[in-house]
Amino acid sequence: MEIDLNGAAVALDGETNPIVDAVLAALRANGGTVVEAGDAADILLMSNPLRPGTTMQDPRCQHADARRAAVAMAERGGGRIVFLVSATAGMPMRRHPRFSMENATILAGMRALAMEFGPRVLVNAVGFGAVEDETMVSGDRAMLSHTPVGRAGCIEEAVAAVLFFCDPLNTYTTGQMLGVDGGWTAGYGRNF
Repeated sequence: MEIDLNGAAVALDGETNPIVDAVLAALRANGGTVVEAGDAADILLMSNPLRPGTTMQDPRCQHADARRAAVAMAERGGGRIVFLVSATAGMPMRRHPRFSMENATILAGMRALAMEFGPRVLVNAVGFGAVEDETMVSGDRAMLSHTPVGRAGCIEEAVAAVLFFCDPLNTYTTGQMLGVDGGWTAGYGRNF
């Protein structure tokens, strides 16, 4: 997917993983410049652990970081914040209740920020299901038996969803989570 970022400053808050690395590379390839400080960013990626069993940052701290960046963006005239979360933010997994709850908390915080800072700052999320390259980088293998498309996603598919929210032509979408999960949240059988 090609978008024109025209030198927009891009910052990352949170952990890196193969999806984040590919997103940052795509944003650079589309004219973005990666910077260190989130407060100076035009686009802020709020990256969270995407696999159950990993330790997450306190959602309150992440919300405070995102809010601080949103204030700075609003003062400069606008910006975008994209939360990278697990699809369990919108559909909890019985096997991973704490992970599901932490992601749902982040999703609720994202929507609160969208309401507070719209229309200047667009705040959205991408919820990843099972995504793999050589290994599972997001989700849980158990998701695959309940994914209507019958396979794990690839990193390129995950990147395209993030680019959609970063595209300057996208000016009307805020407070939304785009599920890149092969339909897992639509077809979840609730038996695992």
